[in-house]
Amino acid sequence: MLQIKLIRSPIGMNPKSKKVLESLGLKRPGDSVIKANTPQIRGAVKKVLPFLIVDET
Repeated sequence: MLQIKLIRSPIGMNPKSKKVLESLGLKRPGDSVIKANTPQIRGAVKKVLPFLIVDET
């Protein structure tokens, strides 16, 4: 399982990256979700990694 936390605001981010954050369930800084550790989730996280903190649990 991956715990994903949004640490930076998506304001000024390109629209595709904003959609990736929305698909992960993150809307505003401080939001946190737990997702399964799958290749699809890993790929989405990799696209917006500078905005996130990711911990494996």
